[in-house]
Amino acid sequence: MESFVEWGYLGLFIASFLGATIIPLSSEFVFSFLIINGYDFGISFLVATTGNWLGGLSSYYLGRLGNWSLIEKYFRIKKNKINQLKKRIDKWGSTLAFLCWLPIVGDPIAVGLGFFRVNYILVATWMLLGKIFRYAVWAAITYWGVSLI
Repeated sequence: MESFVEWGYLGLFIASFLGATIIPLSSEFVFSFLIINGYDFGISFLVATTGNWLGGLSSYYLGRLGNWSLIEKYFRIKKNKINQLKKRIDKWGSTLAFLCWLPIVGDPIAVGLGFFRVNYILVATWMLLGKIFRYAVWAAITYWGVSLI
């Protein structure tokens, strides 16, 4: 985590991208560290959101490939887990992509949306809104935490 911080915005982008994929990584701490230490908030917010959004879209595309051996190997998501999502996807469609920012369930949602070939533009839009929400809430928590010190 420390080396991501040392790389500044590039480190934040990489941590955010990887945090939205199969690698269990928390980009929020890199994001907080940068804004607390005087990095431009707007740039940090844009970099973190964009990196996390693109990482989430990579999960969507992995699902769209439909290669179960790859999905099970790298995501450790079983086919029955994705099939369980089918009812929710049928009911909620692309709006489920808003929840891709959530830990643990976000990756299976993104993979499932891709696997069932839900409209890419709508998925990308809802996913972006979810990622914006994620970092806006985290920024508020960070600034609130700093105000207590």
